[in-house]
Amino acid sequence: MAHPLLRSILAGVSILYLLDAHAADPSRRETVRARSPDVMPFDMARTTHIFKKTPSGGVQRVVAKSADDAAQIELVRMHLKHLSKQLTQRDLSGPSHIHGSDMPGLAELRAAPPSDLRIAYREVPSGAELEYVSANPSLVHAVHQWFDAQVSDHGADAMKGHNHSMNPS
Repeated sequence: MAHPLLRSILAGVSILYLLDAHAADPSRRETVRARSPDVMPFDMARTTHIFKKTPSGGVQRVVAKSADDAAQIELVRMHLKHLSKQLTQRDLSGPSHIHGSDMPGLAELRAAPPSDLRIAYREVPSGAELEYVSANPSLVHAVHQWFDAQVSDHGADAMKGHNHSMNPS
């Protein structure tokens, strides 16, 4: 019989494998892609979501793939401005509709007191971004979980951000 600590570690690895396999499931990505237009007015194929984790939360940026695509840029800005207002009121109905109510980090973000999580909207070249800032480590962790789930669920339409990807020229 395996040592209790080893059984616990193996159980944790198994759960992480199952969660990762579920998130990467092509049918899940198809469902997310099919639900996205219900919430996001822009064309997912003509835009990119970039999720950059920071020590105090993170930055969610959406940009048009073409800097000349004025229609998509305007739709992205309109959506993120609206999303910022919803998130400030802890209305996460849009992400919940697209990704499911059990999306990692969602419950914690929904329950966060307004003073514990600040969300700021900014226009950037070719789109817009939302910055999530908190001094509460559990909320920072929730933002990070939420970002990871979105990157996984959106597949090729999303990516993890890095310093160079957050400062387009």
